[in-house]
Amino acid sequence: MNETVKSVQRELAESAEERNVIVSARYYKKGEEATVRGVKMVEVTRLAKTFLHEIKEMPKAEVFEMCEQLWQSGYLEDALVACMWSEAQHKRYASEDMDTFERLLDTYVRNWGDCDTLCNHTIGPLLIMYPKHLTRLKDIWTSSPNRWVRRGAAASLIVPARRGLFLSDIFEVADRLLPDADDMVRKGYGWMLKTAADAHMQEVFDYVMRNRAVMPRTALRYAIEKMPADMRAEAMKK
Repeated sequence: MNETVKSVQRELAESAEERNVIVSARYYKKGEEATVRGVKMVEVTRLAKTFLHEIKEMPKAEVFEMCEQLWQSGYLEDALVACMWSEAQHKRYASEDMDTFERLLDTYVRNWGDCDTLCNHTIGPLLIMYPKHLTRLKDIWTSSPNRWVRRGAAASLIVPARRGLFLSDIFEVADRLLPDADDMVRKGYGWMLKTAADAHMQEVFDYVMRNRAVMPRTALRYAIEKMPADMRAEAMKK
């Protein structure tokens, strides 16, 4: 294992506190908890940024290899560092990096925290640079047997949605995930629609109204969460 990775993991272990493990468990369903060391987010971020200075001149391939070594530990904090490091490479992203990120998503992600961190910090920025990969999300990810890849199809569009981008693709992803029975996937595309509504409220409202008869209530509530009270009430009518 790379010495920098060993150093990061050693410092994370030294910063761990049991009370943080207990707090983290509150955010996950029983049986779906993330494996955590117990390090506060502010400390994880500090460590990630500190070690970024050591690796900033390294070839991108070496940085991605270290990121994968961090993912292999199974700890959420290690994955957070990995995602911050991979995001820091965004100016050097190439189209083929999508293959690497897809493999990480399919191989190592085991909870919603891992999924959303990877998709927001790493995959979302790549999609903005290389929108041709939107087809992969729509045609492949939404039908994956891996629930986290399916959630990832929606979560990867959060960053673009914040910029008002890819609205038609967002609706296509939602269309394909509408019948999904997995609660984590439903919450994922509901979150995607809610974010898209920041820039396209009327369009998202119209989408919800067209599909509310088949849209699970969990996803619907997420999608309309930040809309005005009158729009929320109309959408929630039976």
